[in-house]
Amino acid sequence: MERDFLTIALPKGKLLVDSIQLLSRIGIECSHVNEESRKLFYNLPDSKIKIIICRATDIPTFVEYGAADLGIVGKDTLLEENKDVAELLDLRFGFCRFVVAMPEASVPPKLSNGEYDLSGLNHQRVATKFPRVAETYFSGLGMQVSPIKLHGNIELAPCVDLAEMIVDIVSTGKTLRENHLVEVAPILEATSRLIANRVAYRMKYERIRDLVERLREEIQADVSAK
Repeated sequence: MERDFLTIALPKGKLLVDSIQLLSRIGIECSHVNEESRKLFYNLPDSKIKIIICRATDIPTFVEYGAADLGIVGKDTLLEENKDVAELLDLRFGFCRFVVAMPEASVPPKLSNGEYDLSGLNHQRVATKFPRVAETYFSGLGMQVSPIKLHGNIELAPCVDLAEMIVDIVSTGKTLRENHLVEVAPILEATSRLIANRVAYRMKYERIRDLVERLREEIQADVSAK
C-alpha cells in the first residue's frame, strides 16, 4: 500500500553522496541514485522507500507540505528557511560554520577577553545568503543590521562597498583568506539533519522511528570507530 512507503527528499550537491552512503549502510540500497542521471525520482520497492532529489533550500518546503515524509538538509538551511518540520537526528556530516567576517583593513578592536568588539557594526550592512540567521544573531547582541541578500560571491560585497561585513558559512576559511577577509565572530556550527513532516511522523511513526534508530546506531558506531 502507498501508505507503507516513506518518501525521503535528498539534497542535490555535495550532501547527496554522504546521504546515499549513510542510507546504504543501513540496508537501503540506493547506490544508483545520483545527480548525473538527471533523474529526480527513484522508487525502491524492496525497501518500501521513494527518494526525490531536490535543491537543498527546497527540502524543508517539500517536507513541511507533505510532499516528502522525511528529508536530509543542512542545519544552515533549516535555520534560514524556518519551516514547520520536526528535526529528528543530527547526521554528523556536512560540517560547516556560520561566521561574521570583515575586510582585514577594517576589523574592529579587540576587547579584554580577546573577542572583537562588534558594537561599531550596529546599523551596518551585512551581505549574506542567510538574512534570517544574520538578523537573529545580531538581534541577540541587542544590535540591528541591514541584511543584503546575495545568492553567491558573498566575499565580493565588502570589496566593492556593498556591505561592511558578511555572514556566511565556512569550512576551512580558505576562501575568506584569499579575499582578505577576517573572521571576527563565530555564530554557530551546522551539520546535516534528518527532518520529518509532522503529520507523517504521527501517521507513520513505527516506520520512521525504526529508520531513525537504525541511523542513530550506524552514526554512533562510526563515531565510536574514530
